[in-house]
This record gives sequence, structure tokens and C-alpha cells, in this order.
Amino acid sequence: MQENSLQLSPELLSGMKLHGFLLWASLGFLMPVGVLAIRVSRCEKFERRLGLILRVHAALQIASAVVVTVAAAMSIKNFGNSFNNWHQRIGIVLYGAIWLQVLIGFLRPQRQVSGGCKERKLWCSLHWALGTALTLLGVINIYTGLLAYHDMTSRSVKLWMILFTAEVTSVSVIYLFQDKWPYIRQQQQVNSLREEPIMPEMRLPFSKPKEEMMA
Repeated sequence: MQENSLQLSPELLSGMKLHGFLLWASLGFLMPVGVLAIRVSRCEKFERRLGLILRVHAALQIASAVVVTVAAAMSIKNFGNSFNNWHQRIGIVLYGAIWLQVLIGFLRPQRQVSGGCKERKLWCSLHWALGTALTLLGVINIYTGLLAYHDMTSRSVKLWMILFTAEVTSVSVIYLFQDKWPYIRQQQQVNSLREEPIMPEMRLPFSKPKEEMMA
């Protein structure tokens, strides 16, 4: 382990750190934020806001694909990939799957096209399944990357492990909260209606009831 540590040049160490930062920026930040953004659209009723959310989601996912491609190019050029560890093996699958997801995103069927309803449901299922798999694999690959960095440099990555775990936990809590948010808003509306006081019928002095006036 110490021998590997001595063979690493300062330039190579800097390249590894930049590669790790780009990997986190793509799979640990841009992609999860894009997922959280698109889930907001489920509660949005205004077409203009919905269109804005979809564009933000698409921009974040494309940016994620571009950043991870730069990280992949750095890895292929500088790190001599022999694919003898899980970080490299998962990485090569991720690089291809991310661009496949971008391509699927551009092929979204339109609602007004004949037969588009069935095609759109199939597209949504495929897009969601691949996106979920990419997000999970991305998190795993960041952890394996930190372990690979520790194995090659003998440097501690405990702090980065803790910080990234805290981030993953926070994103997961927000993700689960988004599922409950529509129910919470509905319950708030129901409670507000129950608490609203019922105003008694106002009558003018010496006015007769409606039944007597109709008789």
C-alpha cells in the first residue's frame, strides 16, 4: 500500500481529486436535484410552471451527463483503467446508461399523438426505472471511488464518507417527504374547513320568516 502511495505524482493526485469532485457534482448533486425537481411537477397545476420545471429537470440531467463524461475522459486518459475494481466496472456502465437516459428523455411521446397514452405510460416506466437505477448506482460508485482513493493513497476518507452519507440521507428524507406533501396539504385544507365558523343567518328587525312571506 505504501509503495503505491509513493508512486503517485502530485499531478496524478490532483487529477484524482478533480475526477472525484466531478463525479460527485454529476451523480451526487446534479442528478439528485433533477430528480427532486421533476417530482415537484406532480403537484403543479399551472402549465407555465410545469413547463419550467420540466426544462429545469432536463437541463440538470444534461449537465450531469456532460460533467460525468468529462470525469470519464479524465479517468481513461490518466488513470490506466484495468477494470480490476468495482469503481471502474460500475463507472463504465454508468457512463453509457446516463447518455441512454438522456436519449430516452428526448424521445418522450407527446400526449396528443394517436395511441400516445399507452406509449407515454411505457416511456414513463422506462424513464423512471432507468433513472432510479442510475441514481442508486451513482451513489454506490461515489462510495467505491472514495474507497479506491483510500486504497491507492492510504489517505483517510472518513470525513468525506460522513459528509456524503449526510447528503444522501437529507436527499432521501426530502424524496420521501415529497410523497406525503399532497396528503399533508389536503389534510390542512380539510382542517381549515372544519375550523371555519358557521355564520348564523342575518335578519333585519321586524322581518318575517320566509315561510310566512310565501304563505
